[in-house]
Amino acid sequence: MVGPAFAVLSGIGYGVSDFVGGLASRRVAALRVVLVSYPVALVLLTALAFAVGGHVSTPAIVWGGLCGLSQAFGVWWFYAALGTGPMSLVSPLTAILVAGVPIVAGVTLGERPSVLAYAGIALALIAVVLVSREVGDKDSTEHRFTTKVAWLTLGAGLAFGLNFVLIDQAPIEAQLWPLVFARLSASLMVLVIAVVSGNLAVPSGVPLKLALAAGVLDTISNVAMLLALHASMLSLTSVLISLYPAGTVGLALVVLKEKVTRWQAAGMALALMSVGMIAAGR
Repeated sequence: MVGPAFAVLSGIGYGVSDFVGGLASRRVAALRVVLVSYPVALVLLTALAFAVGGHVSTPAIVWGGLCGLSQAFGVWWFYAALGTGPMSLVSPLTAILVAGVPIVAGVTLGERPSVLAYAGIALALIAVVLVSREVGDKDSTEHRFTTKVAWLTLGAGLAFGLNFVLIDQAPIEAQLWPLVFARLSASLMVLVIAVVSGNLAVPSGVPLKLALAAGVLDTISNVAMLLALHASMLSLTSVLISLYPAGTVGLALVVLKEKVTRWQAAGMALALMSVGMIAAGR
């Protein structure tokens, strides 16, 4: 039960972090928020890594660095897809890939979940789509699912999904150090993207406070993710973490008083059921 518990904690953390980051991104460009949250997470993860210890090896640096690059490109492509295409399609399709890529990788690498766990995975994938479902925008005619948007969505989903696969390859004896190198490479890549796109200014006021909070939540989520991967299968851990949209939707309902569709409510119910099935059948 330890692995699934950490996976759920990580998913909740990512969901809350997305909500906080989303609030900040309503005031300033999303990339400017990440310019703060990523370095904050880097500092916190480095402090935790020194406190916990662990052996820093070449595999830890390489796998961590590659993981960070996949995160950075995933964020870049995801925001580009959301900005130019219909969110009602981009969001659920990305979420499915985020969950699906590690499942395929885990099974290919020899993982064999039980029948009950497989049923839970299938239920969780349905839940991810339903929870990520958004009400169509009035401006949907201006945000079409073009070939470019399709490629951006595919790239974002694959990059985010690959993130789990890459960090899972890092040696366990390295403890938290792979996360440090992942956040370091991601921060550097985001910095380069910000310079190229002209979004280098650091936010201030409320957006800055929200970005700092997102960095703290990102740290908690990443540590929980790594602990979950150490304690359970990649295929099971990734799909539980991929239920993170439920946390974002729940907060939007409570804090922003947003309306949740019947599909999203059904998705959250299925998410709870899938967690129990995966935990019992792992």
